Amino acid sequence: MLFPPRLIGTTPLDDAALAEDRRSCEKLGPCGVGKRAVYMGGRYVDRGFYVVYGDVDRIFKRVAMSRGGFTGKGLFGAMAYLVVRLRDGREKQSYFKREDEVDRLLGIIAREHPEIPTHSEAAERRLREAEAAERARYLDELSPEASAAADELRAAREKLERRRALCDRLAFAARQKRVIDGVSPTYRFAAAAIFLLSVAAAALGVWLLQRGQERAEPVAAFGFALIFLVISARVMPTGRSNRRYAQRQWDAALADARAMTAEAGGIPVPPQYAHPIVLERMIRVLREGRATSVAEAYEVMKADLRALNADVTVSQKEYDEVVTVKPLFLLCDYRDAI
Repeated sequence: MLFPPRLIGTTPLDDAALAEDRRSCEKLGPCGVGKRAVYMGGRYVDRGFYVVYGDVDRIFKRVAMSRGGFTGKGLFGAMAYLVVRLRDGREKQSYFKREDEVDRLLGIIAREHPEIPTHSEAAERRLREAEAAERARYLDELSPEASAAADELRAAREKLERRRALCDRLAFAARQKRVIDGVSPTYRFAAAAIFLLSVAAAALGVWLLQRGQERAEPVAAFGFALIFLVISARVMPTGRSNRRYAQRQWDAALADARAMTAEAGGIPVPPQYAHPIVLERMIRVLREGRATSVAEAYEVMKADLRALNADVTVSQKEYDEVVTVKPLFLLCDYRDAI
């Protein structure tokens, strides 16, 4: 490796093992999950640090400037970080542009290394309190019809869990499409105008250099060109940030979901809503006594999702669930046939 990652724990890997593990790690945002270590991004370099799992005390998500992350209010976080706390108490955090990548990384850690906690102590306490409150809402005994419906949903949920990657891709495609579709054309035009300013500033810098002007003027022109370019790049369409690409991703994910549900059989929700979280929420509706059949649980679950907005206080568990599956229903306008 030209620039090997720096050790942030106490247990180093030999050069050959480190090179192989970093090369084969699953890359998510600036970080990565290897077989022997987790790789953290720095300010300028992705996966520029590493720590072996034996040195890790816990790994969790930290959301800054998010009502959902701090107060349980709201649906969308602003800035997501992956935090690795070492056994000696030190912490290393990496900023992610996309919160779903943090969640996917934590999901891998939870699955591959269940001995490592994936929540902060405060989040674990809130989860325990929320779980206790949730259990208190459940009926002590379900009717035979509701019990049979819950068993049917559990069996379907297990089928989707075995295809979790496809379900998560469907949810991500829906969320991505909604974000891109929500960008106003006015912003696109403004970004195009700013981009043209960057081209004009760069051309001015070249022209000044050709005329033998003092160094300050061309440097200033190129500086403005860079500023305008960076500003416009945040809004202008790119190869993976445009409506056509988002539509293709959604169409492909939906086609795979339809094929998957047809193959699996017994999935009691439309393919566009085929996600384990959807079925889990339906099971909770049954256990709370708010429905006695699968069809009733489905309608109540949809009504619950409709009612959740930025003014509703939710638990961390609810927050994580809603930001995953609500975009599916919003994109499809809660329709069963699309």
